[in-house]
Amino acid sequence: MGIVFGEQPIAKIMASHGLQAGDLVKSSTEQITYKMVSRAVKGRRLTSPVKMKIVSALNAAAKKDYRPEDLFNY
Repeated sequence: MGIVFGEQPIAKIMASHGLQAGDLVKSSTEQITYKMVSRAVKGRRLTSPVKMKIVSALNAAAKKDYRPEDLFNY
């Protein structure tokens, strides 16, 4: 099993906007999966390209301009 950093700030940000994993998957233009979003929320290590896909999807769904450091603490 890989390194787990614990629940990430993205979890609270998604909750504050009333968003679920499916909302990010639907908003993405970059083919993200439910598993990617789940791993992001739980603090499983993601590659930089996957992090950026998650950031883009959240920004599209929330209509905000979050940065990776807003969503991840590792």
